[in-house]
Amino acid sequence: MPEFKLVVSNPSAKPIKLKVKVKGDENLSFTQQHKERRVLATAKLSPKLIEKLEVKDGVVTITLKTEEGKKVNLHLKVEEDGNLDETTVLVPMDLIGEKIGEFEADGEISPSKAFQLVLDDERSRRLLGMRIKDEISASIIGLKGKLVITGGTDNSGFPMRPDIPGGAKKRVLLSGPPGYRPTRKGERKRKTVRGNLITEDIVQVNTVWRHE
Repeated sequence: MPEFKLVVSNPSAKPIKLKVKVKGDENLSFTQQHKERRVLATAKLSPKLIEKLEVKDGVVTITLKTEEGKKVNLHLKVEEDGNLDETTVLVPMDLIGEKIGEFEADGEISPSKAFQLVLDDERSRRLLGMRIKDEISASIIGLKGKLVITGGTDNSGFPMRPDIPGGAKKRVLLSGPPGYRPTRKGERKRKTVRGNLITEDIVQVNTVWRHE
């Protein structure tokens, strides 16, 4: 049984970006599962900052820079902490230390527009037999709301198509994506794609997160 890579898009994320002081907190967990991106680590934010970002029960992206100037993006689940001021964010100490070699840094925070997780065998099995447009509870990744399946890719790189029933590979005539992007108006081409059913041949599942 493959472990699916789950891509989560968040269309409700607002284009907000704020400067913050990011500090490592040894009391915040950072396990092997977090390292392997199987579950989201947690960031603590003040109620005021959560309100400004509009990310209650949401996910944020924190952007930091290494000593070499390389940007590092951290995707973390939000937890409210009333003891923090609105310019300070706490993240797992081991996480920030691993990523930039420091335990405190200036950074930027914004609502996450998209992030990726790797589902273990048990959670991957819950998606088997589901189709494009089906919904599953976002609790599968520790969040509230629903995940709507929008597509995916198989182990050979062929995309799933919502208009083709079943899970088999088929060679069909296409006039647009997914699977083909015409360069001229009216152009069509025969391409190999997957049907709309999630099978064990799928390696990536694309979803849209709908908040409750």
